[in-house]
Amino acid sequence: MNTSLINKNALVCGSSKGIGKATAIMLATMGANVTLAARSEEKLKEVISEMDTTNGQQHTYMLVDFTNQEDLKNNINSLCSTKNIHILVNNTGGPAAGPISKAEPDAFLAAYNQHLICNHLITTRLLPGMEADGYGRIINVISTSVKSPLANLGVSNTTRGAVASWAKTLAGEVGHLGITVNNVLPGFTMTGRLDEIIDNKVRKTSKDRASIIDGMQGQVPMKRFAQPSEVASAVAFLASPASSYITGINIPVDGGRTKCL
Repeated sequence: MNTSLINKNALVCGSSKGIGKATAIMLATMGANVTLAARSEEKLKEVISEMDTTNGQQHTYMLVDFTNQEDLKNNINSLCSTKNIHILVNNTGGPAAGPISKAEPDAFLAAYNQHLICNHLITTRLLPGMEADGYGRIINVISTSVKSPLANLGVSNTTRGAVASWAKTLAGEVGHLGITVNNVLPGFTMTGRLDEIIDNKVRKTSKDRASIIDGMQGQVPMKRFAQPSEVASAVAFLASPASSYITGINIPVDGGRTKCL
């Protein structure tokens, strides 16, 4: 099975920590030249220091803020002027928790801009390079909520669903160009985002943190949270030549928690 990414260029968003960081490190191990994208220069430099270069890979980073679309456009245009990107990992932190009935309209607009619109902005600028080189892998890290909405994540559920539909539509348009578009749906994964969700549950209930964690892990057939590297493995496979006939799908990486097929 061919999983080599030697001579392939990847852009991994949200790569200063969590799933994004694990993905960047894994793609580098497979031979890719990786451009990291996040807001913290200090953290990005730390990630680069951990990345494999044994095949002559050259790794870089760019500072981006997904709340500033003009700055994001400039950064992506500058990147495209230097090389073609073959692998794009769209990965952005989720909106704040809360019931949908209490959400303000501005919260939906902010989430759509940060996720759907920024994904679209980046992707459409990278597509010509993928087409020119006959190789494209677009992987969106979303959530299992696109299959089954999660309680108290109203804005996130709505936004993630929109991204999944966008990706499915795009997959149908670019497949003949050798470009695939897929979504990875993490379940409970040991990241800062999960810590926020746990802390929110602690604040809203009379339970302590350990009880909340036990309850959440009890929902998972494997009875544990995922490591970021386990989600990154799914992303990395979809980025590889081995996934060439897989497109337009949602892959849960959730330990079996999602009840529907």
